[in-house]
Amino acid sequence: MIRKKRMSIVAMTLAFAMLTPTAAYATELPGRLDYGLTQKSVVAKTKTLTETYGVASVQYALIDGGEIVLSGQTGMNDPENRVPLTSNTMYGIGSTSKMFLTTAVMKLVDEGKVKLDDPVVGYIPEFKMKDKRYAQITVRMLLNHSSGLLGTSSNSAILFEDPDTHAHDTLLEQLASQHLKADPGAYSVYSNDGFSLAEILVERVSRLSFTEFMHRHITTPLGMNHTKTPQDPLDVKHMATTYSPKKERQPLETTNMIASGGIYSTAEDLVKLSQVFTNEKNGVLSEESAKATGQEEYKRGMWPEDGDSSIAYGLGWDSVNLFPFNQYGIKAWTKGGNTIAYHSSLIVLPEYNMAAAVTSSGGSSSTNQLIATELLLSSLEEKKLIPERKPEKSHGVPVKAEMPKEEMKHSGIYGGGANMLMKLDVQENGQLTMSMLATPNSPKQTYTYIADGSFVNEAGTEKVKFVKEDNGNTYLWTRSYQSAPGLGQLASSEYKAEKLQANLLSDEAKAAWQARVGKAYVLVNEKHTSTLYNTAMPLIPIQLLSELPGYIYTNAITDGDQAVNQLQIPGVAGRDTMEFTFYKQDGVEYVSQGGNIYANQDIVKPIYAGQQSKTTIQSNGYAKWFSIPAAARGKEMKVNLPSDGSFVVYDASGASLNHSVVSGQSTMVLPERGYLVFAGEAGSVFEITLK
Repeated sequence: MIRKKRMSIVAMTLAFAMLTPTAAYATELPGRLDYGLTQKSVVAKTKTLTETYGVASVQYALIDGGEIVLSGQTGMNDPENRVPLTSNTMYGIGSTSKMFLTTAVMKLVDEGKVKLDDPVVGYIPEFKMKDKRYAQITVRMLLNHSSGLLGTSSNSAILFEDPDTHAHDTLLEQLASQHLKADPGAYSVYSNDGFSLAEILVERVSRLSFTEFMHRHITTPLGMNHTKTPQDPLDVKHMATTYSPKKERQPLETTNMIASGGIYSTAEDLVKLSQVFTNEKNGVLSEESAKATGQEEYKRGMWPEDGDSSIAYGLGWDSVNLFPFNQYGIKAWTKGGNTIAYHSSLIVLPEYNMAAAVTSSGGSSSTNQLIATELLLSSLEEKKLIPERKPEKSHGVPVKAEMPKEEMKHSGIYGGGANMLMKLDVQENGQLTMSMLATPNSPKQTYTYIADGSFVNEAGTEKVKFVKEDNGNTYLWTRSYQSAPGLGQLASSEYKAEKLQANLLSDEAKAAWQARVGKAYVLVNEKHTSTLYNTAMPLIPIQLLSELPGYIYTNAITDGDQAVNQLQIPGVAGRDTMEFTFYKQDGVEYVSQGGNIYANQDIVKPIYAGQQSKTTIQSNGYAKWFSIPAAARGKEMKVNLPSDGSFVVYDASGASLNHSVVSGQSTMVLPERGYLVFAGEAGSVFEITLK
């Protein structure tokens, strides 16, 4: 039996710390600030990032009035320091790529070729979905995340050194098999597919590839000479090196959903992009279009009450009202991005003609945002544009108040992002306890009822309350202040989860799902260069909870073979709600989810323990999975690999021990109770020798 392990399509990797000097410079101009205090502060914080938070390398830049006044790097590119970091070292910027796409769409708006409130089908006639509401989706809804699309169709999208355009080329086909999660325009919830669809729109209208359009209309006019896509010629020596959790150097990560998350750039180039939005560079966007990206688009639909947060969508922007700048009355627009190994953050102060950008190998966009925040606040302080820094915020130690008994009706099961299920228990004594159903052994979180009608945890870092929205759903609202020691404070104000109601099933549907309980389904249709194979076995374990009848994770079961999204949560907690569809083919049961196909674990057979064998990828191109029998454990396996194939070895817990694309090794000693997967093109033959 395959050990049950929670699947995470997009996993965060941590690189190891490199204790090296920081390179930085500040431009000194006559009669101008030298940014010395800002430089000193950011050097200290980036050293904290590499020495304490496991980041391999970090790069940063500050632009003020059109001049890059501060730029630097911390960390090392490789243990031997053979390829030093420079300001021209490129990093994957993940979803910060969406600001290039937003700029491209607004450029077409300026040219009169696109109207934001026109239906998308007017520009892409073959765009269709199972859900008839798709015809109501407008261009604006793609950019402000309110399209209602399920999330991310990322099959074979994130690969190692492989610019395959499969994810882009099959997106319309994937969307044609999907429903919407909400009425178009009902609320904004993060969606990569919306931006991938807008990428196709740009290509259809301009008759250029997105890469060509970006270079012709954005990077060349702005002098962004170190911004590329996987479709450009790339020299890996110019890329920041990435590492696995085991500190192994990895091949270049290519995220082939380009406009949604696949662009490479530098911190200096990203701050040059900011000039589009501060209207310092004529010829890219009109002032009207630049300002339009910063409008409060999130307020067009359902949204929790305003509060300190990093999420408040504009067009493309994650937030147009960013904490802590809102505490100073300063308008700040931000976009962050994460791939598996690369991370970035861009913050623009449009009224001050300033911006900061931070890129990194390892870490997260959130910690990069804290560095970018420091660059801007410190320089504003040096320029005496803000008074002394405001202290970090807290809800304080809760003072218990008498709780109305009606609050107890909010007890129940709540669902949120990443298939999170929590049990909330409101007790008569005014205590709220929260427990995670997927990890029953984790400690419960406790909150105390206070006079304003909310509950606060003992540390004073988080306040929650229950809100019934106009759609009839009850939400767990949360406002939190989380401090990252040595870096700063992050704030969020959001609907974290939605109360779920029991879903009654027919006896036939119950029996079909009960037969799957305890089984796992392994990924079979991802390309052999996929990063998904590298960290943990990609699989879906089937677990049904007695506390929540009729659900698989947060999806409601509709019949014996289908489970659909029920969550209606704005922001990020309702993102990527891909649905489950089970079907049988040639005697094997499969499940499809967001374009990825998983096969019942019954296909996993013991690998032949004799001296020689071979396995061939079948005509459907699906990967071949094997378990490692006792007779094969400890034997040395050598694989004669086809040019278009790879293999991965996992230990008994499902952790990857060797991905041949990453290591380049075709020989290894097999572990105890482990697993093997062979992936390649249809007809690929793997010759295996055990000795």
